[in-house]
Order: sequence, then C-alpha cells, then structure tokens
Amino acid sequence: MSDKVKIFYLGAGHIGIPILERLMASDQVELCGVGSQKKAPKIQQNGAPRTAISPLAKYCRQRKWAIELYDSVNAPEFREMLRERGVELLVVVSYGQILKPELLAATPLGCLNVHASLLPKYRGAAPIVAALVGGESRTGVSFMKMEAGLDTGPVYRTVSLDILSSDTAESLEERLGILAGNAIGQCIYDIARRGLQAVPQSAEDTVYARKITKLDCRADWNEPAVVLERKVRAYYSWPSLQTILPARNGKPRTVKLVDTVVVPELPAGARPGDILAFGKDGILIACGEGALRVRRLVPVGKREMSAWEYLLGNPLPPEHLAIVPFEDGENEKNHH
Repeated sequence: MSDKVKIFYLGAGHIGIPILERLMASDQVELCGVGSQKKAPKIQQNGAPRTAISPLAKYCRQRKWAIELYDSVNAPEFREMLRERGVELLVVVSYGQILKPELLAATPLGCLNVHASLLPKYRGAAPIVAALVGGESRTGVSFMKMEAGLDTGPVYRTVSLDILSSDTAESLEERLGILAGNAIGQCIYDIARRGLQAVPQSAEDTVYARKITKLDCRADWNEPAVVLERKVRAYYSWPSLQTILPARNGKPRTVKLVDTVVVPELPAGARPGDILAFGKDGILIACGEGALRVRRLVPVGKREMSAWEYLLGNPLPPEHLAIVPFEDGENEKNHH
C-alpha cells in the first residue's frame, strides 16, 4: 500500500508554478488533480492585474499538463469529486477565490494554504509587495491550515529567506515559489503521516497587506526617498510607480520609474518634487527625506531607456524645475 499523501492542487498565480513542479516530482504525495479558475482571479501576491487566463493554467497548457478549470470550487460537485478520488488534503496556492467552510471540511486533513509571508505579518491580498515597501530584510512562506478568516488559520511550518536589495515583486515571488516548492512535500507528509500540528498565530503581531490599486502608481515626493525606491521595485510590473516630468515644449510627460537610487543628502531649501539636477547620471528629485536619482524610466507608450536618453529627446525647461502634480484620473489614462 502506498504511503503517499493524496492531494488536490488549486492555484492561479505565478508563485504556484514552481510549487506544482516540485509536487509533481515528489515521492511523498500523489497528485489527484490540478485545478484553476476559468477566469483568472485578481491575484494580488505581487499586485498583478487580471489576465485572460491564470498564469498557472497558461503554464500547464503550454506543457500539455492536465489542468481542470472551475467556475467555482465551492459547488457541491467539486466536493464530491474530491471524495470520489480519495483526496486527503486540498492544497491551495494563490487561488484568488474564497473557500466556503463546507469545502474546507471536505477532505480528512482539511485545506493547506501556502501564504507568501511569515504570518501573522502581512495577512491579506499583497504580502510580497507589502514586505518590499515595508523595508523588510527577511520574508518567507507560511504553510497554514485554512479556516474561514482571512489568513488567520494556525500555521504548520514556515520557511524564510533574505530580501535582496535588487528584488522586485516578481523576482521575490519567484524565489518564494522555489523556497515553498522545496519544502511543501515534506510538510504535507509530516501533516498526514507524522501528526504535525498547526500552531495558532499570535494576535499581537498581526499586520495586513492591503490590496494594491491603480492609485498606487502615483509617486508622492513628500515620502522619504528610501520608501519611493522600494515602491519602484515593488510596483515594477504593476501598477508601476509613475511621475510627470515637465517639458520644454510645455507638454508634461508621464513616465514609469524603473531604476532608481537613494541619495541621502538634500540641499538646503529643497522642496519635495524639486528637480535638483539632471544629466548623464540621471534625474535627481528631492523627496520628503533625501533625494531619488532616476537612472532608467519608461515614457508611457514607449520603450525603456536611460534617463539621459530620455532627456536628449525630451529636454527639461531651464527654470521652474519641479514635478508636475497628478490630476484626478491621471493614473487611469496613463496606466499601462
């Protein structure tokens, strides 16, 4: 008789891809099926918006791996399928749909959720983005027993890694997916065959990671330079941190900030949003604390380029050098 743990895997976001790959190769689990949503959910691990098909489903189809697409896994038919296949544990990774209590109780071992933070820190929609913006030096993955609350369930095990100064939400998500993939098989086996018990989360250390919206694209130069630099990396692919640069021809242009570096010292009398200098090393902009040097950017509708290349084609005016304020709706029409 096989000692493998029978699981069904539900996923949607990018982080679930390396986890699924490791589960498929594991000798500790038997994969009874892989499911995703027919319409991609608004995955918020890294803030990325809705797409036509979930990243996990797209990846499986490209490799001709079997994947089942569901309108709702809360339907009685899904629970019946789990029973018919003898599934012991439902594994959920970045699925983007609330699971009802009936589903959480549909398998003997319940439901294991892989959450991309060290719970109880950064419960909620965008834990990877929140960890970057919050200036964390470490983050990780929590293997949690799902319950009705938002990421409130007890935790079986955590694994962690250092956040790199170069990490974007995408690179950190990829590394967290590999980290989780390397640990999940053993965790599942320990739960099912060795009686690993989940430990309740501390209520005192709870931090929530709110949902990211298009309004987050607006760079607020009143913020410290270190915070803005983190947001450049955290929002790299979506919604992207943007600002409006003045222009000599009187037509300000919205640009996405791609590569920036913090300059701690700020000249006396400088105000947030002042353009302090520009040249081959970039565009230096005053912040609430310190300054931010923009080295690479993307003009809306154009390709990525160095700030110097941008300046050659879009010279700044000789005076009144300051960032142009966003107007209501500006992020909507400039968002890409």
